[in-house]
Amino acid sequence: MKKFLFLLFSLWLACGLAIAGEQPFTIVIDAGHGGKDGGAARGRYEEKNINLAVALALGEMIEKNLKDVKVIYTRKKDVFVALSKRAQIANKAKASLFISIHANATKKTSITASGAETYILGGDDSDESLEVAKKENSVILLEDDHTTTYEGFDPESTESYILFGLMTNIHMKQSLRLAELLQSDFKKVAKRNDRGVKQAGLLVLRRTSMPGVLVELGYINNPQEAKFLNSKQGQQLLASAIYSGLKKYKEEYDRKDSGFSYTPSSAKVSETSPSSASIGVARTDATSARIEYRVQFLTSSKVLPDNSRQFKGLSPVSYYKEGGMVKYTYGSATNPEEIEKTKKMVKTKFKDAFVVTFKDGLRIK
Repeated sequence: MKKFLFLLFSLWLACGLAIAGEQPFTIVIDAGHGGKDGGAARGRYEEKNINLAVALALGEMIEKNLKDVKVIYTRKKDVFVALSKRAQIANKAKASLFISIHANATKKTSITASGAETYILGGDDSDESLEVAKKENSVILLEDDHTTTYEGFDPESTESYILFGLMTNIHMKQSLRLAELLQSDFKKVAKRNDRGVKQAGLLVLRRTSMPGVLVELGYINNPQEAKFLNSKQGQQLLASAIYSGLKKYKEEYDRKDSGFSYTPSSAKVSETSPSSASIGVARTDATSARIEYRVQFLTSSKVLPDNSRQFKGLSPVSYYKEGGMVKYTYGSATNPEEIEKTKKMVKTKFKDAFVVTFKDGLRIK
């Protein structure tokens, strides 16, 4: 009997220690840029300051309202933090989520484009996603040993981004779900223009080992939006939107008894490589067993209705699913010269349109 009681006590103690040692739900908040890396700047507005203000406001909201969540910052003041170090902080903490906060900008001095967008790791070939990736990855050039640390990666070389199209991200589903929730609340809570969920070859997400996103809060070279981004009210609203999305994600996470996994209601997500991505066709006359070229013009987190206004009159359209995203194409040709003519027309409506290649109904390029 004594042996039994001793064994029972030992089991109880072991369980108590196991529970006490459970990894808390940890969110790493990464305020993009900092110190000698100012990020985008237009006049008196500096991206690094906006990012930090929103990051600190977000962390305060989480710490005040979500008592079971641990918050870790990659920086809490105006200091330079190497991109690789940001990922190391998250990995060392065994974080549950990683969210990197940034503000957008184009090469033009002043623009009218506005709104928030959220990026997950991926190999989107569009000009817009590529420019965002180049802008955010260029920070590594400020690091003395960047050639060694990033294995020769050149943030200015388009060829360096090809590898992202070949990667399979095991956290794609969770990252996509988080991105969807954030975008929804950027629109509902902060009343921002919804620029959608997108993919890009972002090094800071590539090097983290947990679900993660990079948010672009708005355009710092849009004079009106820049004022909003730099205002206390605007920063609080943006932090509130991110907090609201994170809270919903955490609630979904807590409802799962055995690990968190997410499949969009509109379609089953395939986590295969691009060469074996699942294809969903709204309408296409293409046949298999041949090389086929299409013009990709739009990426969405869900399947859109056939008469969606987002197609800007293009019809019929096709789509395929890759990395949890629905990618829309227009036209079909077996001749590269013919599809170039189609691309030229599509680019009058979608300036970032580009040609994709299929074989036997599967995308190969």
